[in-house]
Amino acid sequence: MRTRLLLGAAGAALGLYGLLLLLTRQEPGQWFEVALWLGAGVVAHDVLLSGLVIGACLLGSRLLPAPWRAPAAIALVVWGALSVVAVPVLVGGGVRADNPTLLDRPYVATWWVVSAIVVLTVAVTGLVRARRARGEG
Repeated sequence: MRTRLLLGAAGAALGLYGLLLLLTRQEPGQWFEVALWLGAGVVAHDVLLSGLVIGACLLGSRLLPAPWRAPAAIALVVWGALSVVAVPVLVGGGVRADNPTLLDRPYVATWWVVSAIVVLTVAVTGLVRARRARGEG
């Protein structure tokens, strides 16, 4: 309980510090734009991303055997978060001709490798859980 309170206090302190920075370092005319950006993030997460994940999990619960459901749901959340975070570099946002050092890594190939690791992890975990469910493991 003490750890939760300390983490909560630390989170509240960091949030207040961020609010202080927002109010002191941004022009008042930009506050609306910040609120709009934050609101759009909440809507995008709660309506789009969460709706897609919940829908996919409900579909998976109908189509997948029981041992495969949890690994598939976890993989969906991990892969979805990874993909959302990777979108800016996958589409080359921020690339500038006058600075070739920006985004000079194989981001698309790396995303494919990490995606393959997620799929492989689901496959191995699902197979192990299926064997245990049949009493073989």
